[in-house]
Amino acid sequence: MTTVTPLTEAHCEALVRFFADLPEGDRTFIREDVTDPAVVRGWAAGSPGVDRWVAVDDGGRVLGYVAVLRLPGWSDHVGEVRLVVAPDRRGSGLGRELARHAVVQALEAGLTKLVVEVVADQAPALALFTGLGFTGEALLVDHIRDRDGNLRDLMVLAHHVGETWAGMDAVGLTEALDTP
Repeated sequence: MTTVTPLTEAHCEALVRFFADLPEGDRTFIREDVTDPAVVRGWAAGSPGVDRWVAVDDGGRVLGYVAVLRLPGWSDHVGEVRLVVAPDRRGSGLGRELARHAVVQALEAGLTKLVVEVVADQAPALALFTGLGFTGEALLVDHIRDRDGNLRDLMVLAHHVGETWAGMDAVGLTEALDTP
């Protein structure tokens, strides 16, 4: 059984292992040095405007991670979603569960727009987020460089959660989404 729970200090060691076990290519596109225990401990300590959750199995193994980072200043109504799922759990629905959890939590926190950055050739990630109502907002050509030095395109997807969820609530779809 998998449980989605807020990130705490108790998850730090397992989360560092989770990130260390990711293929090098996956870590390329994570901004922070997630193999540094101090970074993960800092996340667990918390910071205003940042919510982080982990998906853990019964043995305490981290299977996924999702965060919503509220943007500062005049964009404080916008949250950036960051999502990572263990390679052996991709395609299982865990990523969708975590992303949906982040959307619901962001709405409850008062955010009205979410954005996520996805490498343009990551079709499964694009399909996951578009399936949750995210739409393309920008294509940044040659915007990131992978570990081999190759330039890659980055897509910015957006979800106007207030508008979408209000419409879904009006026709009773939010209850349907909450049922497994």
